[in-house]
Amino acid sequence: MIGTDHDVPPVTEGKSAVVQAGDYLNKLSGERIERECREKLREGCNEIVVDFSRTEIVNSIGVSILLGVIDSATGNGARVVFSDLNQNTIELFEMLGIMKHVEIKET
Repeated sequence: MIGTDHDVPPVTEGKSAVVQAGDYLNKLSGERIERECREKLREGCNEIVVDFSRTEIVNSIGVSILLGVIDSATGNGARVVFSDLNQNTIELFEMLGIMKHVEIKET
């Protein structure tokens, strides 16, 4: 069901942090992702993996927040990896030019 995502704590592995995007990437979930990513960057992570395995919809505010996350990570010398994107999200991110700023990981 859209919008019922429960908070899932980020998983930190060494210098890499995995953050769950949730089922609907909007303002609320985007702000959660942004907070978690900034916290992990402060802790010294050099890689942020955003897991889109449960994501069905990404709205424009979610995209804007992701761009801020990418900018923050890059400014801190960290890389951003998007994992498990569905085809619609891939097409959206390609159309918006986001894909050239992140790495893609499929599991």
